[in-house]
Amino acid sequence: MKKIEDFLYEDESYKIRGACFAVWKKFGGVFKEVVISRALGKELKTSGLFIEREEKINIFYQGEKVGIYVPDMIVNESVLIELKCKPYITKIDEKQFWYYLKGTDYKLGFLINFGQEKLEIKRRVYDKKRQKDADKTRIATLKNAETSA
Repeated sequence: MKKIEDFLYEDESYKIRGACFAVWKKFGGVFKEVVISRALGKELKTSGLFIEREEKINIFYQGEKVGIYVPDMIVNESVLIELKCKPYITKIDEKQFWYYLKGTDYKLGFLINFGQEKLEIKRRVYDKKRQKDADKTRIATLKNAETSA
């Protein structure tokens, strides 16, 4: 029988979602990101979570620092939060957030959009096993494309 692994940062994940819904219920999607960020930070602290705002995180490529990423928040020194206040999250937003997560030592991040119509919460987990599997799939797809051309 396959063992089910623990939910990564389970307590933080549920509290982050709860805080987002509390802020959404109060404000909806009518305020700018700075207002939502402050309200969410207050709600997260009320939930007993430690937050850091706009901490500078080094981005690495092949072991060498190539840039700096400044997430909107870091929760309990373990979870990245990137906030948006847009009509919807684009594929570019999602890819950019994925690469931010991939380029850091963090394993979990939330891309949260307090858009106009609904609250969108995208929870992303990055670990080396998943990346290796994704790389194998991408390489196989490229090889198949080359042989069929």
